[in-house]
Amino acid sequence: MNSLIGLWESVREFIATGGDVLYFVAAALFLMWVLMIERYWYITAVFPKVKKDIITRWDARSDTTSWYAHRIREAWISQASDDLDARMLIIRTLVAMCPLIGLLGTVTGMISVFETMATQGTSNARLMASGISMATIPTMAGMVAALSGLFISSRLEAKAKMAREGLVDSLPHH
Repeated sequence: MNSLIGLWESVREFIATGGDVLYFVAAALFLMWVLMIERYWYITAVFPKVKKDIITRWDARSDTTSWYAHRIREAWISQASDDLDARMLIIRTLVAMCPLIGLLGTVTGMISVFETMATQGTSNARLMASGISMATIPTMAGMVAALSGLFISSRLEAKAKMAREGLVDSLPHH
C-alpha cells in the first residue's frame, strides 16, 4: 500500500513539475492504450471466430462460381476488413496528437519563463528553471507516449493485414 502511495506522489510531483498539460497527455495515452488493447483482443481472439464463420458460410454455399457468389464473397471480405481496421485511424490520430499536446506544454512553459523574466528579471535562476522544466517535461512525455503508441499500432496494422490476407486466401476464388 505504501508503494502505491509513493508511486502516486511521484506522479503528482511529475505533473506539478511539468504542468497541467500532462493531464491531457495522460488522457490521450490512456485512450490510445485502451483502443490498442481492444484491437489486439479483436484481432487475436474475436477475428479467428469471424473468419471461421465466413469460411463455414462460404463452404455451405452451393454456388461459389457465379458473378453473384463472387459479389457475396467480396462483401464478406470487405466487411471483415472494415472490422479489422475499426478504430485504427483513431489510434494513429492519438499517436500523432501526443507530441503536439507536449508541444503545447512547451509553449505554455516558455510563456511562464518569459513572464518570470518580465516581472523578476533574468537574475532569479530558480524561477526560470521551474518554467524551463515546465517547458521540457511535456514535450518528453508527449514523445514517449507517441513512441509507445507508434510501435504497437504498427504491429497491430501488420497483424490486421496478415489476418485479412489469411481470410482472402481461405476463401477459394473459383
